Amino acid sequence: MLDKTFNPQDVEGRIYAQWQDCGAFRPGRRPDAEPFCIVIPPPNVTGRLHIGHALNNTLQDILARFERMRGKDVLWQPGTDHAGIATQLIVERQLAERQMSRIGLGREKFLEEVWKWKAESGGAIVAQQHRLGASADWSRERFTMDEGLSRAVTKVFVELYRQGLIYKDKRLVNWDPRLQTAVSDLEVENIEIKGHLWHIKYPIEDQPGSFIILATTRPETLLGDTAVAVHPDDERYKPLVGKQAVLPLTGRLIPIIADSYSDPENGTGAVKITPGHDFNDFEVGKRHNLPLINLINRDGTLNNDVPAPYRGLSREAARKKIVADLESQGLIDKVEPITHAVPHDEKTKTVVLEPFLTEQWYLNVQPLADKAIAAVEKGETKFVPANWADVFFGWMRNIRPWCISRQLWWGHQIPVWYDADGKVYCAETEEEAVKLAGGRPLTRDEDVLDTWFSSALWPFSTLGWPEKTPELSKFYPTSVLVTAFDIIFFWVARMLMMGTHFMGAVPFKTVLIHNRVLDEQGAKMSKTKGNVVDPLTLIDEFGADALRFTLALAAGQNRDMRIGPTRVESGRNFATKLWNTCRFCEMNGCVAVAGFDPASVSQTVNKWIVSETAAAIGDVTSMLEALRFNDAAGAAYHFVYDVFCDWYVEITKPIFQSSDEQAKAETRATTAWARDQILKLLHPFMPFITEELWARTAAQPRDSLLIVAPWPAKVEVRGADAATAEMNWVIALIQGIRSVRSEMNVPAAAKIPLVLTGAGTEAAARLTRNKDVILTLARLSSAETGAEIPKGSAQFVIEEAVAALPLGDVIDFAKERARLEKDLKKAQEEIARFDAKLSNQQFVAKAPEDVLAEQRAKRAEAAALAVRLDEAINRLA
Repeated sequence: MLDKTFNPQDVEGRIYAQWQDCGAFRPGRRPDAEPFCIVIPPPNVTGRLHIGHALNNTLQDILARFERMRGKDVLWQPGTDHAGIATQLIVERQLAERQMSRIGLGREKFLEEVWKWKAESGGAIVAQQHRLGASADWSRERFTMDEGLSRAVTKVFVELYRQGLIYKDKRLVNWDPRLQTAVSDLEVENIEIKGHLWHIKYPIEDQPGSFIILATTRPETLLGDTAVAVHPDDERYKPLVGKQAVLPLTGRLIPIIADSYSDPENGTGAVKITPGHDFNDFEVGKRHNLPLINLINRDGTLNNDVPAPYRGLSREAARKKIVADLESQGLIDKVEPITHAVPHDEKTKTVVLEPFLTEQWYLNVQPLADKAIAAVEKGETKFVPANWADVFFGWMRNIRPWCISRQLWWGHQIPVWYDADGKVYCAETEEEAVKLAGGRPLTRDEDVLDTWFSSALWPFSTLGWPEKTPELSKFYPTSVLVTAFDIIFFWVARMLMMGTHFMGAVPFKTVLIHNRVLDEQGAKMSKTKGNVVDPLTLIDEFGADALRFTLALAAGQNRDMRIGPTRVESGRNFATKLWNTCRFCEMNGCVAVAGFDPASVSQTVNKWIVSETAAAIGDVTSMLEALRFNDAAGAAYHFVYDVFCDWYVEITKPIFQSSDEQAKAETRATTAWARDQILKLLHPFMPFITEELWARTAAQPRDSLLIVAPWPAKVEVRGADAATAEMNWVIALIQGIRSVRSEMNVPAAAKIPLVLTGAGTEAAARLTRNKDVILTLARLSSAETGAEIPKGSAQFVIEEAVAALPLGDVIDFAKERARLEKDLKKAQEEIARFDAKLSNQQFVAKAPEDVLAEQRAKRAEAAALAVRLDEAINRLA
């Protein structure tokens, strides 16, 4: 007997262990079946499951469970990323707490500490993925720094180097002064902060008292200026082009040049050019062959190439001193407070990054990008929704060389060695490099590769490449990649480039891009706002199934989703409804009957539910195939809640209470069959509760766990159309009566008569055949056909007939009409207020889109209410 309530905490851990123990997550159960493979976007080994992970993992798991039940050989490949910067930061902080440092330990000992931390604390997110119900093959879990993946990374680097695509170059990079490493352009986030704009006077050589004024938010960078630029068409400055300005505080002369980079409409129209400290200035410097001065040390302090008073100062201290010195010399024209965008490290949000001239390793990705672009253009990989392909193309067609080196210790060390003369030897092993060097002593390059380099190989390295493994042969290309829009450039594009280059085929056939998860009010989640939704807290409170189903319902394509406790509670309520309905079935003896053929049922209500079940199977299947998770979950919800629970179960109650044993037996068997199809349909979305119900609602042990049971097949039943038409008529009649009762304030306990006038032969027959159900569910005292509408009746039309409900003995018509007319007037006034607001162009221009959407929705609600009230007034005879 099912418990009165479903307690997820009592079930989830036990069922998950059961799935793992029987090998349900592993491929190979159906070796000849069509393969289906998803590679998980590897979360950082430092990470904790956040709501974005929960969404991403839920969508992948829905697909894995769906295709597994459809008979495919499914591999959902899990793993974690070594997260170079994040992991190194954590371990360095822990060392600092013990009064130790990375530098003090040395590279080898420090890496031992990192591996120790990884063994003890890393990978906690994997256990959290288990709690969500992720059915990945954990026996194949990979780590981007494990031996096999490291071999793949090394081989790819060496091959690209030998193909002439990897090279060293000295250019500006985004530099993290705290970690003292280059950072990818993609990992830079420009954050608006309050600051100042200093207008500085640069004296003109040999023109005493003449100045050219330039504005900057970084006065300390003027020490690296090598020119002043003005627009060639700016009449104000044409006489100065070719002359020289005196660089304040240094006395160094710098040329005044004409370049279209300067905007005459912006500020003074003249700009300082600091090629060693600004990416745009770097390009101007190349055009004019300007010298390039590097201002800062690796730790962000000013170096020895600046005047002595500023050497060794931090950027902030140097700025204060330089501003003070400029003021003392009368070279500050004015200072303006401004809010401006400043580059920060995307991960920490705290470090102000510096453009820094340094030698780094680069990958010329253009030849790889050309292959990837061609593959997507030919449809070998399809983006869903399709508009994300345009985003992909936009970036790929303007791609720049990829800076792949990082000045860290944790990561894949670059497989390059140098001899005493600086000659480069690139090889997969040190032994091979020494052999190439003729036995000369070698020193290895200290840099490591960008974390995204190893992640770019994920779809084929996790399957065993460079070895020719059976898994690689069977599962590559993978089937679907599910990922967020914000890593299309970081990860998706790079996997496409590496896959087409090294495997000769795209890494995945479909890329599903999902949007962001917002809080329940539609705001972006952030720790500072205090609105971060913790999925583990939601699982603790409502269960994993409730969270998963809520996420699936919200996951519309190209649409941000709102998630919070209230919405997840609704998911829990749905699970409760399912549990209670299964208890009702159990209490009424509904058990699966061996050999039961749903196509052979004879009762109208059973033909109808078999037909509705078949329609739901078709809808959910087609929606999942199209990756429309919200529509699939919505179709399942509608069928289970609105059709099966609210109508079929209620309609069958009189049958179970009747003396017709044949009808009861058929209805019990049909109910049990429909319930089992529901458990199968819901399993990808709500695996725990459905697996528990699958086991506990069976009279005999099931042939298999639900996770590996076959996906429900569509059934066709003779006479389904007529049965559906009849049951839809019955439901519409009951709904109409209930609506009248509600609108007319008929007391719930009052039983009222129904007179069906103008009814044809079929309608009259339907009323007779289903009278017991109609009397019970509509709370009627009688239900008959008649020639005339009784006086004092509320009326509504149902097909060719009019349903009349004599209410004169139950309600005061005059008072009821007055109440309805008052409510209608109020609704009309509400509509007018919304119309006035939405027709106000000033309001529409300023209001956020979510506010406008809310106003339009409320206006639509008021209009719908007005229609219902008007109909109710018209129903009063």
